[in-house]
Amino acid sequence: QIKVVINGSGDDSLDSLSEHVPRCPLTPSLSPQKRTTSQSKTEPPLLRTNKRTIYTAGRPPWYNVTGTTFKEAFVIGLCGGSASGKTTVANKIIEALDVPWVVLLSMDSFYKVLSKEEQELAAKNEYNFDHPDAFDFELLVNVLRKLKKGKSIKVPVYNFTSHSRRKEWKTVYGANVVIFEGILAFANKELLKLLDMKVFVDTDSDIRLIRRLKRDISQRGRDISGIIKQYNKFVKPAFEQYIEPTVQAADIVVPRGGENFVALDLIVQHVHSQLEKREITVRSALASAHQGQPLPKTLSVMESTPQVRGMHTIIRSECTLGHTFHQHILLTKNNLLFDIEKQSGILTFIPWCMSSSNSFLTRPVSVETPQGGVYDGKRLSGKRITGVSILRAGETMEQALMAVCKDIRLGKILIQTNHDTGEPELHYLRLPKDITEDYVILMDSTVSTGAAALMAVRVLLDHDVAEDKIFLLSLLMAEMGVHSVAYAFPKVRIITTAVDKEVNDQFHIIPGIGNFGDRYFGTDAPSDWCESDEGMDY
Repeated sequence: QIKVVINGSGDDSLDSLSEHVPRCPLTPSLSPQKRTTSQSKTEPPLLRTNKRTIYTAGRPPWYNVTGTTFKEAFVIGLCGGSASGKTTVANKIIEALDVPWVVLLSMDSFYKVLSKEEQELAAKNEYNFDHPDAFDFELLVNVLRKLKKGKSIKVPVYNFTSHSRRKEWKTVYGANVVIFEGILAFANKELLKLLDMKVFVDTDSDIRLIRRLKRDISQRGRDISGIIKQYNKFVKPAFEQYIEPTVQAADIVVPRGGENFVALDLIVQHVHSQLEKREITVRSALASAHQGQPLPKTLSVMESTPQVRGMHTIIRSECTLGHTFHQHILLTKNNLLFDIEKQSGILTFIPWCMSSSNSFLTRPVSVETPQGGVYDGKRLSGKRITGVSILRAGETMEQALMAVCKDIRLGKILIQTNHDTGEPELHYLRLPKDITEDYVILMDSTVSTGAAALMAVRVLLDHDVAEDKIFLLSLLMAEMGVHSVAYAFPKVRIITTAVDKEVNDQFHIIPGIGNFGDRYFGTDAPSDWCESDEGMDY
């Protein structure tokens, strides 16, 4: 390791170093670099509401063509004394990085739950919150390890007024970069192993005390005498004993925190260089894989009856526009879902549909009829089914699914293609709570290379959904897409109405169905001339 201590004083050695470092938007004299997402300048690229988290930037693939997680998040550890400016430094880095899906994880969330006696001590400012024993390091290491691997995690929310954890934990999912900050970020050996870059924020003790006074009075409802008492008895000694010595583990020491633009520029450039080394291409790799192999046994294709072929003839025709296309798609989707349920699909694939062979999933229950009689029946025993649509085309299948599976829960995943790289990017997700034990029907109207489907399945797996409980449901698939999904995730069941053999240079299915979302929602430009639909009714 090379330790760099940067004062930002402008001496000759620093000038010669900074000449070779491309400037970032942190430098006040330069204009911000062009952004391609609706990213806030002071907050991570996500919006938080009381019920969910919305990600506003696209996350590129973090797995390879086998579906295995390949690209771990780059984890930056920020350590420093209380009120040294760690959060400010973290936000400055997030603003300058301009990369999608950055997660800020604070060590403050991992204070231990206090006993009644400890609560009483805390109320009298007699509890040492700066001692390593005050933190739940076991939970912290487990959370950071899962987050580094891209999985979904739940983070406790600590209330500094009542010194307790709130009932509702915050759900965070995956990232390209994770910034972890805390006063004891370098005090645990297991934590240090998870940090790719270690930054120590060094701020004068008087400044830290002033900041702490302002923060604890305005944000935590404490009085001046209590703050000073706690500082002299716990904060200052803990800094000298547990925090300051860990500067030896730092790769970079940043004096003056968020005002040291040169140091922050160097950090940002290093992170960018590391991310470039971890770039993954998925779609192009899928296009050259699995050539000439037989279709997998996990694929189920609806029987090609005259009715099915008739509907395909209509919806595949470029002359079927607007309301006509919309109407026939509704018929096709309902036929697909009801036929799958009736024949070899849902009744066989999803035990939630209460067939006799899967009666162990139900429990006996007696209900009273309107006539006052008693009926001995069955009720679902703890198993649920969730439908997840890949926006926007997959969303068109939700109503038909709800008509087949009652009381279904719905989730949504937005995946779009980056026109510069050709790779899929994850922009948004909203999944029901406690989806881990659910059977999940993943819906997308068309699957060509399978790149979007792979990303959606990977998202579900990262939320701990079992692979053999995932069912990919589509109107039309290309053989390439079928092979891609089946090779990466051999336990996922694939269900469709038809499979076309070819994909062109633009990764469009041939003969295909066109841009399904544009045709369904009427957002494409109509042709100047088209033959009549007469004689095409099935």
